[in-house]
Amino acid sequence: MKSITPTELRGNIYKILDDVLNTGIPIEINKGGKKLKIVPAEKFNKLQNLVSRPNAIKGDSNDLVSINWEKEVNLDLP
Repeated sequence: MKSITPTELRGNIYKILDDVLNTGIPIEINKGGKKLKIVPAEKFNKLQNLVSRPNAIKGDSNDLVSINWEKEVNLDLP
């Protein structure tokens, strides 16, 4: 969790609030040795920020199970 000072909060409050809302990661504010937190009120779904990559595997994904890499990789390590 990121920790900031009240001065940093004052200077960037809108960006900090947007970051908390977009990432779901709380921000801790240190004020005079005491700590405050800004946390989203709703539970955050971390998977919502994943980017869809429908063409990441070209072909049949079952073909990946039986790939033989022995001719491609040199395993003779010193």
